[in-house]
Amino acid sequence: MHVVVTDPDSLDAATARVQAVVDAIDLACSRFRDDSELSRLQAGAGPREAIVSPLLAQALATALRAAELTDGAVDPTVGAAVRSAGYDVDFDVLPADGEALRLAVTPVPGWRRIRLFPATRRVEIDAGVEVDLGATAKALAADLAATAALEGMPAGGVLVSLGGDVSVAGDPPEQGWHIQIAENSGATITVDGETIAIRAGGVATSSTTVRRWRRGGVELHHIIDPATGLPAAGPWRTVSVVAGTCVDANIAATAAIVRGATAAAWLHDAGLPARLVDTRGAMTRVGGWPEPGVQAS
Repeated sequence: MHVVVTDPDSLDAATARVQAVVDAIDLACSRFRDDSELSRLQAGAGPREAIVSPLLAQALATALRAAELTDGAVDPTVGAAVRSAGYDVDFDVLPADGEALRLAVTPVPGWRRIRLFPATRRVEIDAGVEVDLGATAKALAADLAATAALEGMPAGGVLVSLGGDVSVAGDPPEQGWHIQIAENSGATITVDGETIAIRAGGVATSSTTVRRWRRGGVELHHIIDPATGLPAAGPWRTVSVVAGTCVDANIAATAAIVRGATAAAWLHDAGLPARLVDTRGAMTRVGGWPEPGVQAS
């Protein structure tokens, strides 16, 4: 987690507000905590229904909107598929290698098997559906955290980065927020690293290179193709997108990995600046994404 403010005196208060949002999202949405609201909602084998908290309702609505916008390429019902691929514990304690897994092509249940009634926050989940909000909840947290941090600041602007999902709010620095693009959000910032500048909205990067593990000599990753229930096998290893919100940038970046060969044209038609890196390291830039050394906002 990184928090950057234009007014140094606001940093401590902004960071506390960001941390509060992150903690709340974790408690509502984590599939790695038995006490999370999502885990409690999904307990049991049959159909589930409940009135959920405003935050979980917002997270579910965000995930369902992502599925609708991407024609199901980003689908929250990938939970069982992610577990079957070996991602069944928090990534920090996930073994890097292990015995072979038996994986079969099985489409995920599909997002229409989750029904959310926003006015009452009532959720109905069909039997056999396991929800995983990992594709959108972190980006939602970044957007909510930036807004919360700004509300406690007398003036200026704020940037929040959660594992590379970046959201900005308020008045930017004079030359915009400079953001270095990398496949690993933990990479060291360098003078010659590819950098863009934005004044509003968000940036998100989806990648198959960082959250990877090996089972039986086979490389696996966490981005699932809902059509097969298996890790996406398209030509792109990393996609970065700029959009009006971090959520929308994240939706587009993840969908691009899943869409594969059609992703660049899809992003271009959507008018979204994006940088796509294929499995060989070759880069494709669309939608006005600047070439290296040229800043654009």
